[in-house]
Amino acid sequence: MSKITDIELYKLARKSAENAYAPFSGFKVGAAILTTGGDVFTGVNVENSSYGATICAERVACTKAVSEGFREFEAIAIATYGGVEASPCGMCRQFLFEFAPKLRVITGKNEDEIEVSNLDELLPKGFRL
Repeated sequence: MSKITDIELYKLARKSAENAYAPFSGFKVGAAILTTGGDVFTGVNVENSSYGATICAERVACTKAVSEGFREFEAIAIATYGGVEASPCGMCRQFLFEFAPKLRVITGKNEDEIEVSNLDELLPKGFRL
């Protein structure tokens, strides 16, 4: 199996954003997380009438992977359905840091304008027990 590129991972995230449930904000976000073994799991944001119960796409993708037994991650791509750049919120940064402090984070407005950061740059001094 060939290794997935950052652009391919970004495209998977953008495609998954179509399935987001965002009736309140209209801000549809998709994420695709890549395990160190090459498996990919996608997720979308799911809003809720009780705003605090809303869950972000990044945590959905990571939770799906963890529920299938994966704990080591290489990269995550985050994309919106509308072509606006989105970066992981603070809660998602901390959530992902638990598993992969050096995770590559791929964002951008489209596949021609992606940016790659490291999670530990986005969350300096992240918390881990």
